[in-house]
Amino acid sequence: MEQVRLRAGRLQALAPSLLVVAETSLPAIAERVREIAPDVLAVDSIQTVFDPEIASAPGSVGQVREGAHRLVRLAKERAMATVLVGHVTKDGSLAGPRALEHVVDTVLAFEGDRHHALRMLHALKHRYGTTNELGVFEMAEAGMTQVADPSAMFLADRRAGLPGSVVTAAMEGVRPLLVEVQALLSETRAPAPRRSARGLDGARLEMLLAVLAARADCGVGGFDVYASVAGGYRVQDAGADVAVAVAVASAFTGRSVPEGLVAVGEVGLGGELRQAPQTARRLGEAARLGFRAAVVPASTPDVPGIRLLRADHIGDVLTSLELR
Repeated sequence: MEQVRLRAGRLQALAPSLLVVAETSLPAIAERVREIAPDVLAVDSIQTVFDPEIASAPGSVGQVREGAHRLVRLAKERAMATVLVGHVTKDGSLAGPRALEHVVDTVLAFEGDRHHALRMLHALKHRYGTTNELGVFEMAEAGMTQVADPSAMFLADRRAGLPGSVVTAAMEGVRPLLVEVQALLSETRAPAPRRSARGLDGARLEMLLAVLAARADCGVGGFDVYASVAGGYRVQDAGADVAVAVAVASAFTGRSVPEGLVAVGEVGLGGELRQAPQTARRLGEAARLGFRAAVVPASTPDVPGIRLLRADHIGDVLTSLELR
């Protein structure tokens, strides 16, 4: 408790209405709730709460299921907002029985690289609304603070004119985010060159390298390839394919892409460029941040404020940018 108070003092979060109870027994928690009658109850974590009447260890399936059901009933009886903090598995999913997700109204998850200060708040389930919204927060000395313009923050330290650097617009639900995709090639004599992807899907990077070699005469078989998304963000949609391919070709030739250029689009196995979902919204965000031109598939309609460089094939993109 002393450690919790010291941390709250450092974060300037001490308040007369904020009460902390060191208790893990479910009946004792329910009794304290009836005594204090709080407006909000936060339980950290549901895996540590146990009912003495259940003959199993804390954190077991039976304990977690019963604890969640009891706390939900208590919340409904008292019209009290309740936050249940849960453990996650290595792949980021909620640990414990699936019933835990079914009994709650909303499941929120904080994600982010532990080596970076940014954290993404995703809604994995929301019974009364959309799950497409994204919250971006920064871990600062005073705790978590909201980032008002994450795109500008992701690009704040970007070096213009650097070979292997391309900006793309990724989508998180309905929110476009501009991020920098970087690529670096290192010549190697190893029979199996290394392929390293950080913030990108490794299998998709392998596929794009194969497409560049087979369809665009840009083979990198004798090079280790390192590709990453700057800032600790993870791109999960195929709309960054063109940016990754252009970044690799730029690093391979040592030539940078023009300043003020953004690349959006999916690359097929034939090297063809395909539309990414919500392309207009992505390009609108790029135009807001001052980008003047965009490499996009040929079928992309005009977007106000930005000049479109349309192409049917990734080879045509590399030729127009003088990267082959």
